[in-house]
Amino acid sequence: MADADPKIDPKKVEAIIVEPETVEIAPEAPAAEKPKRNWLRPLLMFGVPVLVLAVVGWFWATSGGTVSTDNAYVQQDKVSVSSDVAGRIVEVAVRENQVVKAGDILFRIDPEPYRIALEQANAAIAGAQVQLTTLETSYQGTGADIEAARDRVTAAQQDYARQSELMRRGFTTRARLEEAEHALEQARAGLSRANADAAEARAKIGTGAQVPGENPAIAAARVQRDKALLDLSRTTVRAPVGGIVSQADRLQVGQMMMTGLPGVTIVGGRAAWIEANFKETDLNKMRVGQTATITFDAYPGLRLKGHVASIGALTGSETSVLPAQNANGNWVKVTQRVPVRIAIDENSPRPMIAGLSAHITVDVK
Repeated sequence: MADADPKIDPKKVEAIIVEPETVEIAPEAPAAEKPKRNWLRPLLMFGVPVLVLAVVGWFWATSGGTVSTDNAYVQQDKVSVSSDVAGRIVEVAVRENQVVKAGDILFRIDPEPYRIALEQANAAIAGAQVQLTTLETSYQGTGADIEAARDRVTAAQQDYARQSELMRRGFTTRARLEEAEHALEQARAGLSRANADAAEARAKIGTGAQVPGENPAIAAARVQRDKALLDLSRTTVRAPVGGIVSQADRLQVGQMMMTGLPGVTIVGGRAAWIEANFKETDLNKMRVGQTATITFDAYPGLRLKGHVASIGALTGSETSVLPAQNANGNWVKVTQRVPVRIAIDENSPRPMIAGLSAHITVDVK
């Protein structure tokens, strides 16, 4: 029958029934712990925007308070030493990067030609002195010539007077009287020449207003001797200032040194400074005396304090070899750079080498 109960297999029932003593009761599960509150999410949601706003506010508050440039370089005094006389180098007393003091010998030029010039000047002085003695003797001789000319004039006058008296009495001829008159004129002319020769001799041994008490010829010879002495002393070239020798490789024994040609350079006579080229748009608030911070590409960890010492009077384009010409119509406006001198207020623990790149930040608040 369809409605009859289904038959139950006894074997399956036995399999389902479990012995009471073999059933293990599972331990009661502990109560779930209360989850901890996650602080990271609100921190990110609110902390990051606040930090961003703080940074933006700081930049907004401090914007315009400083101006900076990395177009800046260390500068030092550089003295190019040249020779005042020409000649061949016979000795070099310095080497590259050597420290020298003012007055130290740098190099020497062959002095022999200048010793010869000095001897020539001494000979010229001696010749001028002999010439002066000759002129003085000649001048003394002109006195005797003047006395002789005066005697001739006196004799001619007496003869002329005698002939005039005889002519008045009729005891002489007109020709004889004219001859006596002519002789008198010649005697007077001879006296004039003697006086002129004496004046000339006196002028030759005289002195001028520029060198009183000394004959001009001797004075000229002495000046020539002084020049020879000066040139001889200049064959030894000394350091005009103290510092570090640079470009000494241009000095070679046997090389000809020309007058005015730089032979060696001395760097670092005084303290170094920074030449910073600021944009013209940065100069509105810049003033002399404002503080500055200096960093160097060569020394990353070095920061020095300084101040604005001066602001240049010309832009870099004005001091260039070929300044810009804007009259042709092809004009493009370019922001100009103005050199600003930054004085270093601290002693640097590292050497300040001329030409090092620097970064300058000036406080213009």
